[in-house]
Amino acid sequence: MWINILIGVLSLIAGAAIGFFIARKTMMNYLKKNPPINEKMLRVMMMQMGMNPSQKKINQMMKAMNSQMK
Repeated sequence: MWINILIGVLSLIAGAAIGFFIARKTMMNYLKKNPPINEKMLRVMMMQMGMNPSQKKINQMMKAMNSQMK
């Protein structure tokens, strides 16, 4: 009787752990293929804030965002 409960609890824990890692891997792949922001969106945001962004500034901000994603 105790063995059945123990097997059930261990299976539940193992399933939750495996599900977490599969979901994490899937989400990381999705974000890598479809980044939440790109250069065009960044340029529009900066212009809406009243800034006149140079290509150098946009490249710096994209590099900073990409390094945070890793």
